[in-house]
Amino acid sequence: MVTLRDRYDPAANGLGLLRQALALAVLVAHAWPLGLGRPSPLHGLSGGQADLGGLAVDGFFALSGFLVAASARRGGPLRFAWRRFLRIYPGLWVCLLGTALVAAAAGHGGALGYVRGNWTGTTHQWDLDALFRDTPYGRLVGSGVVNGSLWSLTYELLCYAGLALLVAAGLPRRAPWLVPALAVAAFAAAATHPRGGLALPAFGYVDAQLACDLGLLFLLGASAQLYAHRVPLHPLGAVAAGLLLAGSLLGGGYFPVGCTALAYLLLYAACAVPPRLHRVGREHDYSYGIYIYAFPIQQLVADLGGAAWGVAPYVALCVAPVLLLAAASWHLVERPALTLKDRRALALAR
Repeated sequence: MVTLRDRYDPAANGLGLLRQALALAVLVAHAWPLGLGRPSPLHGLSGGQADLGGLAVDGFFALSGFLVAASARRGGPLRFAWRRFLRIYPGLWVCLLGTALVAAAAGHGGALGYVRGNWTGTTHQWDLDALFRDTPYGRLVGSGVVNGSLWSLTYELLCYAGLALLVAAGLPRRAPWLVPALAVAAFAAAATHPRGGLALPAFGYVDAQLACDLGLLFLLGASAQLYAHRVPLHPLGAVAAGLLLAGSLLGGGYFPVGCTALAYLLLYAACAVPPRLHRVGREHDYSYGIYIYAFPIQQLVADLGGAAWGVAPYVALCVAPVLLLAAASWHLVERPALTLKDRRALALAR
């Protein structure tokens, strides 16, 4: 049986393409709530389990677990934390500062408080004065949400912190079986649909169900990385996973069954992407920039009346400025920051 290790080439794969596609899928999914003030279509078809944006975020967590687990095997906890810091925070800080400066130039107060409330990556302030309160989404939720996409950063950072603890204990190397064991535990926890949450230091309020669901996807990706030689890849497996995913969305059980099928499908697709598309997103990864800039740009376009002609024109009006900002973020902020990830730069930073 052909396995994931047989098919996956770290230097030539479709993960970059998939990440860009998932980021754009979130943008498209947000067109309905942000432009029209109503849920996206898949939300109703799945009985409220998920929509296109939710599926895209779930896919991000699965792919993130797969990629980050590979990084965790190559060094100690300090090196791992330093690399995660460089990938997340420089781009986020520039986005927050730029958003605050534009809002201040438009006459809105509270710009400094907005940056101070969100700079840790855990969002504590969603609005910025009266900005975006009169958009379709602002009227829907009764508040001017500036960048609603940032909610998932809390759970991404939580997954990084958990994996960093495992790296500090040397477990991915000495006891890799613990990662799939944790995935099994997360699967069982997600199946119970836990209620409530906890206020964690440095993370703020963490919803129990989201933590279980997204933690499961992250752990599934990490387990696939550590046990790639045991993960079979076969077209019939992909078909079965697709049917399982569709069935869970329509009939129930997306968490935890359908999302597990989604993780398998994405890894299968990463290995099945034609070689000519392997370069997409590999040298220039705009996915993070799309993620952090799409929501405020969509809010701005909706505030200016750009959604009056329907979903398709609204999406078209948003895509160009989002891609422009994502490219600027990558070339001017994210990629220069990532050049500091080697050992000498880490020693200098210390």
